[in-house]
Amino acid sequence: MTTARHLEVIDLLRARDFPAERGRSGAITSGPGYHLVELSTSEDFWDDDGSRRVEVEEQYEAECEALAGLLSRRWGAAQMVSLWSVLTRGMEGEEIAAPWDELSNSVPYVHIWQADGRWVAVGVSQWDTELEFQLLAVVTEVDPP
Repeated sequence: MTTARHLEVIDLLRARDFPAERGRSGAITSGPGYHLVELSTSEDFWDDDGSRRVEVEEQYEAECEALAGLLSRRWGAAQMVSLWSVLTRGMEGEEIAAPWDELSNSVPYVHIWQADGRWVAVGVSQWDTELEFQLLAVVTEVDPP
């Protein structure tokens, strides 16, 4: 998917109502107050020395930065928000609202904007060192924790 297509998907989600209950349709998970979309997912990157993994990670980070740059042209400079403390607080028993709870389990930081009363965030996810990378976007009315 191209960066232009990523922008289209984000714009579609910004215009879409939020459902009353959590559900999934294709690459989109939606729930009360949010939409979370997997914009792209890497393929297998295993090799003996780990160099392919590094290439894929760099590619996804660059793709995220390019998308963040285009969104910043629309809404101004993004805030960079670390989700490490959100993850830690959740692990210590604090209830973290969706979608921030799910994001904090795999995304170390997000670029975030507030536009038209909704938050838009993009980041790179990797659930585990053996799993693929994902470029994720969130549209939510739930304030970041």
